[in-house]
Amino acid sequence: MNIDISDIIADFPDFRVAVVIADGLEIGGDRPDALEAIIAEREAAAREAWAGRELSEIPGVAAWRRAYRAFGIKKTSYRSSVERLVKNVQAGRGLPRINPFVDAYNAVSLTHVMPLGADDLARVNGDLAFRYSRPGDEFLDMASGAGDAPQSDPPKPGEVVYADEEKILCRRWNWRQDLRSLVTALTDRAVVTVQSNGEGDLDAAVADLGNLVGRFAGGTTRVTIAGRRQPLVSLR
Repeated sequence: MNIDISDIIADFPDFRVAVVIADGLEIGGDRPDALEAIIAEREAAAREAWAGRELSEIPGVAAWRRAYRAFGIKKTSYRSSVERLVKNVQAGRGLPRINPFVDAYNAVSLTHVMPLGADDLARVNGDLAFRYSRPGDEFLDMASGAGDAPQSDPPKPGEVVYADEEKILCRRWNWRQDLRSLVTALTDRAVVTVQSNGEGDLDAAVADLGNLVGRFAGGTTRVTIAGRRQPLVSLR
């Protein structure tokens, strides 16, 4: 399996992505008390650090606003996943409660102000790529209404997407995931992307993720990083 960002790197030369393969996961459904305490501490630290600041003044958020504008996203309803987390925490709401694995990587995203996303490796097909959309791309929104049959919502022309060889895994770069590869309590192998666009310490975020996954999801991790110098790399 490879990760390829060569399609977009000329337009976004500061983009770097760490692709983290997590093996041997034992996720479960309930957030452990120790993880609950870590998340509460990080939420409080974020509120203190960003008190009184506009989202546009937070470097990690601003970097992704610039990137979104560069590929044509102007609507405020379409924001990077990390901006949504930061906005909710600023407003006094907590990180969403999904499962220990997802909760842990959301805590990393909040702390380092970088978008993270994860997919169940059993539901990923072939090589991975951050690329521009293509005719025929298919996407089923994870936010489809409960009980409703999911409807295809393909990306717009020129949109940056994250994809495997079969489908779009995430639309608008890191806005929203496809429902077919979501990490659940039963997932035992996952692929996580930690994404930087010129702001933040990518290595520190990856180390933080590995620590939390090991503690709260029972997994081991290995990391491959793609960037301007190596836009196409094999995942170890």
